Amino acid sequence: MGTVSIKRIYDPAEDSDGYRILVDRLWPRGVSKERADLDAWLKDVAPSPDLRTWWDHDPARMDEFAAKYRAELEDSSAVAELRNVIAEHSPVTLLYGAHDPKVNHAAILRDFLER
Repeated sequence: MGTVSIKRIYDPAEDSDGYRILVDRLWPRGVSKERADLDAWLKDVAPSPDLRTWWDHDPARMDEFAAKYRAELEDSSAVAELRNVIAEHSPVTLLYGAHDPKVNHAAILRDFLER
């Protein structure tokens, strides 16, 4: 598998990002499609709406959220699509809109893909 990194979509795009994929279910506020500089938007690899609402980016729920999200990823056909994209393009940067670089689903997704 190619190199996969994560980055906030609010940070400027760089050549080193490679293939840029938004992995949020909702479009990030205040980001134009031009500024996002995306190659793909794979919203189906994001947490389900119910899981995202339950978690609410609460750091105290991070471990439980991660376990539930990994279970969703195990059953997701979108993961196979993402793996195919990663196999074709390297490096790949998974973009997310959360404020905290440690409390976000993209880090869990990256780790899931790397195992």
